[in-house]
Amino acid sequence: MKTLVVYTHPTRESLNGAILEQVIQGLKENPNVDDYRISDLYAEGFDPILRFGHGRRRRDMAMDPDFASRREDLNWADVLVFVYPIWWGRPPAMLLGFFDQVMARDFAYRYKPPFDLPEGLLKGKKALCIYTSKAPRFYNRVFLRNSHRVNMRRSVLRFIGLDKVSFLEFGNMESRSGRRVKALERTRRRIRKLAA
Repeated sequence: MKTLVVYTHPTRESLNGAILEQVIQGLKENPNVDDYRISDLYAEGFDPILRFGHGRRRRDMAMDPDFASRREDLNWADVLVFVYPIWWGRPPAMLLGFFDQVMARDFAYRYKPPFDLPEGLLKGKKALCIYTSKAPRFYNRVFLRNSHRVNMRRSVLRFIGLDKVSFLEFGNMESRSGRRVKALERTRRRIRKLAA
């Protein structure tokens, strides 16, 4: 099983950075994992701004040479693991910019005639979204109606063909009640059991 981890947080000296370290450790301990790659969007200087004009068109993005290595990583992987915080009820703009530019039409999805219904092209892959939130979990579920999960599952990951999408949510993470230690332990256990 080949695993691509997309890490989206401005620093590694954070809870998200500690979660990433547990993901890496869990991957090393998982007998199902043949290989893994880490993509740290902030550290790599990924530009999330979608730009058009001057010969650059949205419909040509599937062939954009700037994202060739990222498309290769996605094709290579059996499992995608996303690690990120929730800000304003959604992932960071950096991750959304990654989806906007890398998950391009005719690479990650296409529209099939005669009705132009979307078809995901990254079928057979699995995704795990691990995210942190200052808000308690019940707030995200009750007041926000799991809008983040619904969007990630239906509008992004299933749209590009991933049928198996799961989430590991850590809410109320600024509390001093030992939740961070439990979150790190739970992350490592989940990754150790990960299978394609």
